[in-house]
Amino acid sequence: MSRKSVSAEPGPARREPRRPAGVGRGPADRSRGAQVVALGNTAAPDSTAAKVFLLAYDPQRGRLTGRSKLGKVLRSAVLVDLQLSGNVVDDGGRVRVTNSPAPADVVAAGVLDELRATGPRRWRHWIDRRGGVAVRQVRDELARARLIKVEPRRVLGIFPADRITLRHPLVRRHLLQSAHDTLRPSRLVSRVDLRDASVVVLASTADLRTVLTKDQRTGHKDRLAQLAVRVGPVVPALKKSLQQSHTPRVGDPVRRYGSLLR
Repeated sequence: MSRKSVSAEPGPARREPRRPAGVGRGPADRSRGAQVVALGNTAAPDSTAAKVFLLAYDPQRGRLTGRSKLGKVLRSAVLVDLQLSGNVVDDGGRVRVTNSPAPADVVAAGVLDELRATGPRRWRHWIDRRGGVAVRQVRDELARARLIKVEPRRVLGIFPADRITLRHPLVRRHLLQSAHDTLRPSRLVSRVDLRDASVVVLASTADLRTVLTKDQRTGHKDRLAQLAVRVGPVVPALKKSLQQSHTPRVGDPVRRYGSLLR
């Protein structure tokens, strides 16, 4: 079967490709005329976290980039989806859970359970929690959807690790194009789909250069700031979290050794 590019409005006689397990149609699909990526029997994921994970993968190097901050970015992506689906709202800088039905996405539903069990906390509190778990959960969901392949390996023959490969590179290419399209000056910021905006804004905030180069971030600085306002409180919370994680604390080796050299 030949691969095809994006199919925006399938005609009445044309059947949609079957979606693999774990990849369903979300609210964004319904609101945009049921856009799908026609790639045989697969399709692009709906969740923002899954999209960010795929975009954090560097096809040339064959590995994930930004591993030290990817967990925070994925947690932020889940929070954005929960907010857009009406499961959580901002309440004076804190995350408050609503009575909306739980999302179908397994990862998002798990985070929502955390929020319900603990009660209102600041956005950064939830961004800083269980980043490694978020990476593994999103990875496993993508593997179940057969969008990636995960193989165990050992670094230097000793340390256990995972080798990740893309099963459908065209899906990632489409996601990257969608992210870049949000930055086109011809598109009004107010008309950009919030889920698309979330992907590019979170990637820019975390400086994921597999999505945006340094020059692209600089050239679109004002537009990215405008999109960030639309995405909401998760963005400044992620930015602060990433800044704090790179600030040496009292007692850190860098700070101790630096004082000895003065």
